[in-house]
Amino acid sequence: MLRLLRRGVVLGAVAGLTYAVWRYVESRAPAVDGPGYEPQPFPMPPRPVAAPTPTAPADTRTAVEPDADGSCPVAFPIKGKLSTGIYHRPGAFAYERTRADRCYRDDAAAEADGLRASKR
Repeated sequence: MLRLLRRGVVLGAVAGLTYAVWRYVESRAPAVDGPGYEPQPFPMPPRPVAAPTPTAPADTRTAVEPDADGSCPVAFPIKGKLSTGIYHRPGAFAYERTRADRCYRDDAAAEADGLRASKR
């Protein structure tokens, strides 16, 4: 039993001495000048590129003529009545019963045409 204990102590001393020598030699080694290694991100798989979709030319009109029944298209919701000089917004009091003379894209377009907003 004493023999095994001595053997373990000797092996431990040899391992410790080897480690100490390795650390000493490593500390004395010259620094490496060069680009070195930098970790890089994991490459992602390529994404497919979608083909460009053709776009319709932008509608630059500010006013259009109404339908035959006096209703306005969805893109031009403001109803203008030229005889009274008033325009009506959707949801206003008389919007549904008004037969439009001209339909406008927004309030600014109707006001630029000389109309004023309805009071209710």
